[in-house]
Amino acid sequence: MRLGLDIGGTKTDAVAVDAHGTLAGRVRLATGWGPDGVARTVLDAVDALVATGVDRGAITSVGVGMPGQVHPGSTHVLHAVNLGIADFDLAAAVGPRLGVPVGVENDVKAAALGADALRGAAGGTMAYLNLGTGIAAGIVSDGVLWRGAHGTAGEVGHIAVDPRGPACTCGQRGCVEALSGGAAIARRWGRPSPLPVVDMLDAADAGDARAVELRSGLMAGVAAAVRILVLTADVDVVVIGGGLSGLGDRLLGGVAAELEASAAASDFMRSLGLVRRIQLLPSGSPAAALGAALVGSTSAPETRETVKHG
Repeated sequence: MRLGLDIGGTKTDAVAVDAHGTLAGRVRLATGWGPDGVARTVLDAVDALVATGVDRGAITSVGVGMPGQVHPGSTHVLHAVNLGIADFDLAAAVGPRLGVPVGVENDVKAAALGADALRGAAGGTMAYLNLGTGIAAGIVSDGVLWRGAHGTAGEVGHIAVDPRGPACTCGQRGCVEALSGGAAIARRWGRPSPLPVVDMLDAADAGDARAVELRSGLMAGVAAAVRILVLTADVDVVVIGGGLSGLGDRLLGGVAAELEASAAASDFMRSLGLVRRIQLLPSGSPAAALGAALVGSTSAPETRETVKHG
């Protein structure tokens, strides 16, 4: 039994995956703040899964996906600012208490592994494009995460696609994230709302000129990310997840329209069939937690596994 945790800024999603690859348990709980709070969250999540019926003695590993930088092969988390963490060795903090191997991975890379596993035996190369507060991607080829020479493969959020576009927090202009990231849209929209992107889309549907401009940028930025991932890594499919994927057809339809418009004048771009290559991660999918469970297993990085919902 392998456990996987997706530790977010406010909530943690935790799952148990049995020896057959079946999802055997799932819990959600609030995330603690700072190194001590995150360590306590991991321990509490394990206890909560055990309370659902998971046999503690059968647990062989715990994997954790979380924001921040994680050097390959390390359990040190750096710059997880939304969790109050600057430099923290999570495995050293919780491993002795758990008594099993603990693996740690960046949350988007973990989600990429989970999204790929959920595809079953499809194989090939997949890009997971995470649209949330920020934007990043993970690339998985035949079940193995492709990191690149320095671990930045798939970091499409800070590729500038419009030199006259809005300023990005990274210092450039017109980055994919500046156009399509949830935080950037909320900041540029400027109206208080619990769901600023939805509020902006509703206003665009009603004809608000500023909202129409922001909606156009959102769709153009995501379409640019899809083109970049296909043209640079030639992925079979781009699976879109993250908070903005909850927009469903409102997002997918707009992105598809952008891709079709850009391909209208190019036989080459039409030949790539970009619209056919994009998919939305199913709503409520625990991809990041599932991927973390694979990270926690020492053999997971070298094996492909189908994960079934139990």
